[in-house]
Amino acid sequence: MFRIGLIGAGWVTQHHLLAWQRQGARAKVTAIADPARERAEQRARAFAIEHVYDDARAMLDAGALDAVDIAAPREFHAPLVREAAARGLPILCQKPLAPTYDEACELTRDVAGKTRLMVHENWRFRAYYRQIAAWLKAGRVGRVQQAQMTLFTSGLLADAHGKYPALERQPFIATLARALVMEVLIHHIDALRFLLGELTLEHSRIGHTSRAMAGEDRASLTLSSADGAVVHLMASFTVHGAEPAQSDKLVIVGERGTIVLDGARLTLHGAETEELRYDLQACYIDSYAGAIAHFVDALADGTPFETAPDDNLRTLAIVEDIYARG
Repeated sequence: MFRIGLIGAGWVTQHHLLAWQRQGARAKVTAIADPARERAEQRARAFAIEHVYDDARAMLDAGALDAVDIAAPREFHAPLVREAAARGLPILCQKPLAPTYDEACELTRDVAGKTRLMVHENWRFRAYYRQIAAWLKAGRVGRVQQAQMTLFTSGLLADAHGKYPALERQPFIATLARALVMEVLIHHIDALRFLLGELTLEHSRIGHTSRAMAGEDRASLTLSSADGAVVHLMASFTVHGAEPAQSDKLVIVGERGTIVLDGARLTLHGAETEELRYDLQACYIDSYAGAIAHFVDALADGTPFETAPDDNLRTLAIVEDIYARG
């Protein structure tokens, strides 16, 4: 059994811990560290974690770990990865690997050869994206010519009580200078890369509407694939009439068919039509389980990580280019 040390006890760690529980006898979180010790103790009680620390280095120094799961805020990722790598511990680190592309490149160089590192990018592990990937690999729609993904929500429009739904769920986003693209659309860019191959940013426009958030809350992007497909990605959290919660919409147009993801419904149109429906909340939770299961599988059999740093850096490079163009 792999003994896992979890660094962080914030909102997202509930999903990490539920996913680790699914590993059964293969892996178990045996220690947790967070400067807010009370919060770490709450997680420990809820998930039967034996050891609690208020300092990650103390947890790492205590030993008795086989791998580390880093789910701390992004500004702490690089130093924490270096600490774990110095001890030779395999690492699963939440996205983004670092606050900027250059910092992530430096970190990757620093830990190369010291240990194994996987970026926790769970979006591509959602069941409907895995199904789309299978259809594309099987050639069900032929060569992809165009794709369009949209993410429109009213999460940054005040509700009847003067609250912002997006910030009720994740308050920390309000303070981020790099907000929508680095925190949210990084997932969608990675998913599009997973489905369509390497992408190049052709045009970018980001903007800021809501006074409730420091960083950008809308983006319009045009990318191109190596096969010549034109890909549009549009998002806004201030869309009147939209639902407060996120729900991806994606259309992939191929020479012989079209794939349409509209929230919980996935449809393949072409020589044969298929339609599948998903429980979106279950897919969300399952995506954490999928990413963590992949990490454990790769540790167990020595196979490469799907979201190893060299892959994730290509997503981060696009993100950095978006901010550079503004």
